[in-house]
Amino acid sequence: MHPVLFQLGPLVVPSYGAVAALGVLLALGLAQWTARASGLSGAASQQNIGSRHAWNMLVLAVFAALAVSRLILIVINLSDLRRHPAWLLTVAMVHHPLLAAAGIVGAIAAVLLYVRWFRLQLPVVADCLAAPVSIGLACEQLGALLAGSDYGRESADGWAVTYTSSLAARWSGTPLGVPLYPVQTYAAIGALALTILCLAWFKLARRPGDVAGVWLSGLGILIFLTEMFRDWEGRGVLLGGLVDIPQLVGLGLVVAGGVVLLDLKARRPDAAGDTARP
Repeated sequence: MHPVLFQLGPLVVPSYGAVAALGVLLALGLAQWTARASGLSGAASQQNIGSRHAWNMLVLAVFAALAVSRLILIVINLSDLRRHPAWLLTVAMVHHPLLAAAGIVGAIAAVLLYVRWFRLQLPVVADCLAAPVSIGLACEQLGALLAGSDYGRESADGWAVTYTSSLAARWSGTPLGVPLYPVQTYAAIGALALTILCLAWFKLARRPGDVAGVWLSGLGILIFLTEMFRDWEGRGVLLGGLVDIPQLVGLGLVVAGGVVLLDLKARRPDAAGDTARP
């Protein structure tokens, strides 16, 4: 595929970063609508405040994910970087499942701190961010397809992808000259479908947190299924090779989503006059 989108002299623009940045922009734009649909904006006079909160949380999450993942990479390779300081310029290009997991944890922590600081309602915030995060994930996986990161297992199918760029191997450890499942495409399509599902769910009678519950369950299913086609190198194989760590996380997300939905249903009044927010 194409790890480098284009190059102007010494300036290299990686495909992964460019497509992921597009995903951030789409997420920020979509969050302006979900802030109103979820009730984060509150009254009409406060719509700008809710949209600003959504914008701030997404930007904070992106920066936290980048900072945490890159700092961990620098710490792990500190001795090598001391001998070769110029390698710092390529730190942003390196992709690894553990770095992605660390970045996700950092992003979640940053959002939770923001929610606590401004005393926002967590279920409403989760509803607001579900669809934007999903569309961002869809773009991120398209970028991963171009870069060769999060690559699939060896495949004999006609739609398999074969990487030949040495940069894909250097930045993501991608095997070269081997047909692989285009699992990133599967994940991108699934994430886009989850985005549409979350947006449609706003139209149904609900309570705060319903969209988040659907999103958690859908994301867990998506992770579990796509991991069947991914190469498990560096992803932590458990139970004698039956599952990897992301699949266990996916199962946990499905359970968490079910608990959220059941808890909200149990707390929903049965009175006929009780109606959900539009």
